[in-house]
Amino acid sequence: MATTELTGSTIGQTIKDNEIVLVDFWAEWCGPCKRFGPVFEDSSKNHPDVVHAKVDTEAEQELAAELQIFSIPTLMAFRDGILVFNQAGALPAPALEQVVEAVKALDMDEVREKIAAAASTDA
Repeated sequence: MATTELTGSTIGQTIKDNEIVLVDFWAEWCGPCKRFGPVFEDSSKNHPDVVHAKVDTEAEQELAAELQIFSIPTLMAFRDGILVFNQAGALPAPALEQVVEAVKALDMDEVREKIAAAASTDA
């Protein structure tokens, strides 16, 4: 599966409608982003069950600001609509593979319990 371009109007529905979504925040002028692009594209081919999406931070400045993207490339991973990974910096292929496998292996009931517990202690 090829990567998908996301915008402020499509990102929410994409995250909601798919079990796992990886989002690469990038810009055309960013050297590390250009080096990470082919790694991300290869991952999309190796994991057709995972949505690999890209957000051009130049075209989507409001979305980047809303999601607090301060450095690019930044990779976010969502599982069942929950942000489970957020890291700036270009990952080498083995590290990206580890992220994908870790996200797939998450026990989402446990993740939801931890979120609920954290929310109750914040209240």
